[in-house]
Amino acid sequence: MKMILTAALASTIGLTALAEQHDGSGENWYPSQYGEDDEIGAANLLTPELVQRAAGLVTEGRTYALGIPVGPDTPGFGVRELDINIFMPGQEGGATLGPNEMTYVDDVIMGWIGLGSQIDGLGHLGIANTFYNGNRPGDFITTGGLTKMGIHNIPPIVTRGIVLDMAGQAGSDVMEEGTLISVADIQTALDAAELTIEEGDVILLHTGWLTLIESEPDRFAAGEPGIDAEGAAWLAEQGVVAVGADTWGLDAVPNPDGLVFPAHQELLAKNGVYILENMATGQLVEDGVSEFMFVLGQPRFEGAVQSMINPIAIR
Repeated sequence: MKMILTAALASTIGLTALAEQHDGSGENWYPSQYGEDDEIGAANLLTPELVQRAAGLVTEGRTYALGIPVGPDTPGFGVRELDINIFMPGQEGGATLGPNEMTYVDDVIMGWIGLGSQIDGLGHLGIANTFYNGNRPGDFITTGGLTKMGIHNIPPIVTRGIVLDMAGQAGSDVMEEGTLISVADIQTALDAAELTIEEGDVILLHTGWLTLIESEPDRFAAGEPGIDAEGAAWLAEQGVVAVGADTWGLDAVPNPDGLVFPAHQELLAKNGVYILENMATGQLVEDGVSEFMFVLGQPRFEGAVQSMINPIAIR
């Protein structure tokens, strides 16, 4: 039986003063522009016309996997980890079933689904216990899954994708941890690519950070360059559906102003814009691809906060 997250349980994970807590931002950012009962945020912008426009970008039929392989050694935020257990049911060496001696192998995954390449849902992060559309923890969080804004609610995201080479613009292969990406930086990269953001786009930022995941895993997990709050708010104003990067958390860590994931707050909580993390943007940049058809159908884990993903870029 699903149990509503109680104040006592909330306290153990840092969620205190549930319904009584105000967001403290001084801003009127809810209810959402899509209605007070909306649960999918910027995904409301997706249309058949966007799919057709994106399909027009396909000239070669080449595909790029934007997700990375995920396993026990994949660095994750905090204590996130994953174990994969393989077994052959039945007798030692595997059971056989039927006169044709059918044998099979199965697997069990134990761990966190917010690991590796992932999409953050709108129930993932808030401001002082207020989440997208003014929802408070007691309104939608249960120990058995979210009752609102679950990852299974997100429709297929098929639209134009844009990748911006922020590392190249900064004159380096890998941007330094804690480096902030501003509106001016994003606009300069757009100008260099001769592109303009349009409503319904997915924006990916290439920082080079993902190249450290194997060579320097401790450094990779300890920090990252990232977009600042103003940049995130500006992208939301342009009507993007999702913002991603080749980093594990999109925000700059450490934040030079001492803030904790402010871009997450701007995108998820205030604007209902999805976040894509650990996106493998390197090959796109190497091939000189700036815009492409973006395709994502995430696993529909009912009531989940986030999910591992492998979006596809098609040129």
